[in-house]
This record gives sequence, structure tokens and C-alpha cells, in this order.
Amino acid sequence: MSPAVSFGAIYVPHFILQAIGRSEPELRAQPLAIIDGPPPTYQVVALNRLAEILGVTRGMTKATVGQFAQVTIRPRCRVQEETAHSALLDVAWSITPRVEDAAPDTLLIDISGLASLFGDEEAIARQIASRASALGMNVHVAISANVETARIVARALPGPTIVPEGEERRFLETLPVSMLSPSQELSEVFERWGVSTCKALASLPVLSLSECVGQEGVRLHAIANGKGMRPLLLAEPAQHFEEWLELDEAIDDLESLSFLLGRLLDQLSARLSARALSIAAVQVNFELQPAFDNAFDTVRDLLRVKPSPRTFSCSLELPVATRDAKLLLKLLRLRLQSRPPGAPIQKIQMTAQSSLSRVTQGSLFIPTAPDPDKLELTIARIASVVGDGNVGSPKLLDSHRPDAFHMDKFPIVAVDRSASGNSRKRSAKTTAQNSSEKNLQKELVPQIALHVFRPPVPARVRLDGNKPAFASFQGCSGKVVHASGPWRTSGHWWEEKPWQEDTWDLEIQFSPKSSTTHGFYRFSYDGLLDKWFVRGVYD
Repeated sequence: MSPAVSFGAIYVPHFILQAIGRSEPELRAQPLAIIDGPPPTYQVVALNRLAEILGVTRGMTKATVGQFAQVTIRPRCRVQEETAHSALLDVAWSITPRVEDAAPDTLLIDISGLASLFGDEEAIARQIASRASALGMNVHVAISANVETARIVARALPGPTIVPEGEERRFLETLPVSMLSPSQELSEVFERWGVSTCKALASLPVLSLSECVGQEGVRLHAIANGKGMRPLLLAEPAQHFEEWLELDEAIDDLESLSFLLGRLLDQLSARLSARALSIAAVQVNFELQPAFDNAFDTVRDLLRVKPSPRTFSCSLELPVATRDAKLLLKLLRLRLQSRPPGAPIQKIQMTAQSSLSRVTQGSLFIPTAPDPDKLELTIARIASVVGDGNVGSPKLLDSHRPDAFHMDKFPIVAVDRSASGNSRKRSAKTTAQNSSEKNLQKELVPQIALHVFRPPVPARVRLDGNKPAFASFQGCSGKVVHASGPWRTSGHWWEEKPWQEDTWDLEIQFSPKSSTTHGFYRFSYDGLLDKWFVRGVYD
């Protein structure tokens, strides 16, 4: 016997309002009207119950709504609607991977076989509503063995609704036929026939209906009877997570900005947590308010063109993925303190790069390493004082430029304890065999090393026939006994900081007054600065 098939529908009522209320929760308790349309003919396209009580209706112009002093007016923001729709998809994908993206405010899911994870159908519906509420949306959930029945019931009835198998027609018969989303032409036909409910449509003979209105009428007749079965058109899970926030008034202080960033980080963290993912990197783009004197381009005398707004970016790359929104907020605050935007902010876009959560297991015999989150926060605090490029692990660059290196972030390396134990055993066996050979090589080959001075020591050199003859540095001076060189190197002439050096190895016999009598040194002549430096001493 094949398992029972069940479908769920998730519907967001007043989707335009909830998309804005999700970004600005304080607007939910205020009379709110959303306007849209080509300027200057803005009209009300959505309003909440509080605004409706005051007398605001759909289709009112912006000037008319402006007469209601208590009503807050917001322009429709399709970017926030797309973000809310993405969050709704994350809710559905946190339940099942079989999701159909039916409409911006409606999703259809296949919940067959999920009873062992969440319980019965009513428990699944409550779980969906709870997860949607955690992401700032109030949803209607309906579950039925028929996918079209679940979709229609979710749009018509609030709260979790479970339609028992075989009773689909009873739930649909009192609903208006417009809930079936017929075409405009077919709606006019039903209105002329006097067909206003699903029960009236279901009672029509299907053959006569097919002859009069075609296959669309037959399809709607089957749906009205609770028999509109069809497979789901599955949507591919997205790995892109983004949140937007557009401000009425630009902000220029860090405390207010931190409050808004914390709200966006909480939303991103909740969305990724629902998908069992973590945040590996964060990119924040700020749209800055233009200065008043630069608000318009006055190059043209007859037409003043408003320039595109300036932007400012701030990014975080974490060594270990995390879901801690408070940690990310602290890191962003430190980054913005060290490198502020430089102008008031009027729009925020935050994008998160997802990654699988980190799974670690401790050991009784190996000391615990520092918490990567706390280590990253400590490094960020140090970087805010000394600079971003001055904290990390130095790594030599593949270049002929002296002391060319850059700072890498400290990596978090997962240790394979079994492999490390085996390697220790193998190394212990080979150490005894190789120790005698290494000792023999050390005895035969002379050892010499260059002790590098960082930074290089300034020096004075006197030449004799283009060769160093006398050198002095750090209070020591002496005659050059032997000189090898020069070795000329140069590069990066196409960049802002090119380099050109002549390197010499000098054997110097110092004067009796010096603290040192004899030594081998590496000198370099900077051709761009016209100065000599001591790069190091041979030990």
C-alpha cells in the first residue's frame, strides 16, 4: 500500500504590507497606507486595518491620504517584497525540499512522509506558522490531499486548516468562484450565468461546460469538486541570502546604524538557521546621501540631472562559519569605526554567503584551541587600532623585491587526530634512521645564515670607482676589504610604489674605536631614494 500523499499551502495575507512591516516592525501598530504608480499619480494599493478604520480606501491619491494626519504613507518597495518572498521560501525549504513557487505570496509544498519528523498534519502546520513568524511573517497554512484545494483554502481561511481526504468539496462549496482565479473573459461568463460560488460551478454538467467555455472551464470544474490533482513544479533551493532596508531619513551616527545592522543580521541569521546553514561572509553596501552642493549636476544649463548616489562597501570574511548575529554586529562595528562611510546613509543592502555549520569534537588528551569566534573578535579589535593590513600571519611573496610579504588571516585548521597519531609513529621510526645522515651532512657542509634587519638600517657608503670603499652605520665605520656585486633588481614600475635596488655583499674591517672589528654585511642602494641601507649581517 502506497503512503498517503499530502500537500500544504503557505499564503501570506496582505503581502505588500507584511513585506514592509518585516523591515520596519514599528509600523505594524500604526495606520499604514502603501502607495504605488507612476508619479505624480500615486494611488493607495494596500492598507492595514487601522488605516481602513480612519477612512482610507484603495485607489485614493497620495494627496488625499496626506490629509489623514495619523496615517503613515510608504511607497511600495519591490526589493523588500523580493526579500520577504525569499524568506518565505527559506521557511518552506526548512520543512521539505519539494517546494513550488506558485506566487509571490503563495507557496505549495509536498509534506508526504514528514510525520516521523514533525508529527501529524496539524503539528506540521503549526511548525510552518511558527517558523514563518520567527522571520516576521504571519501566514495562513492549509493541508489537503489535493494541491489545488490546499492552495484555495489557504487563501480563503485563516489559521492552520486541515482538509480531510474526501471532504474537499465541502470546504470549497461556500467560497466565491473568483478564488479559483478564472480569466477575465471566463469571469464575465460566470457572472452572466449567475455562477457565484464553487458549489454552483461544481453542479454544472461538465460536458456542457466544456462545449461552452473550453478546457479552462473543465479544469476549474474539477478544482471546484476537489479533484484538481497535478504534480508540483519544484523550485531549486537558492544559496543567495539578502536583506534590504531603505530609510526615510539618512543616519550618520554609529549607534543608530548598529541598531539597523543588528536587525538585518538577525533576519539573515534566522533564515540561514532555518536552512541548517551558517554565515561564512557578509557584504554590506551602503547608499550614501549626496551633499547638498553636489545634489544636482549643473553642467547643463537647461536640464539639471540628479547624479547616481554614492556607495560604500564593508565586508567580513570569517575563518569559521557562524550564526551568532551579535558577534557579526561587533565585527561590523569595529570595521566601520576604523573606516567610516564618510556621509549619511539612506539605504542598506546586506548579503550573506552561506556555508555548512562547523562540527567539532574535543579530545581528552589534546588541549582545547581558542574559540574561533572570540579569536576573530580579538583580532578585529586589534586591527581597529593598528590597521587591517597589520594583523595576521606574514607570508612571503614570490617576488624579487626585498622583504616582500603580505598578511594572511589566521586559518582555522581542523586536526585529524588519527592521522596525526599515525604520522607521529612513522616519524619516530624514520628519525633514528635519518639522524645519522643529517649529522654527517651538517659536519661536511659549512653553515651560514643572513640575519635580516627589519627595518633596514640607514648607512653611509663612500665609493671608489663605482665600488664601495668605506661604510659606516649605527656609530660603526670601517674599510671595505672585499665587495661582491652589484645585483640589480627592480620592478612594479607600473604601480604607485616601484622599487629599484643594487645589492652588495661587503666584508668590512672596522676601526679600533668600533665595538666590532670585522664582519660580513649585505648592503643595498635604493636608486629611487638615493640612499644606502644595511639589509642584514651574515652569521
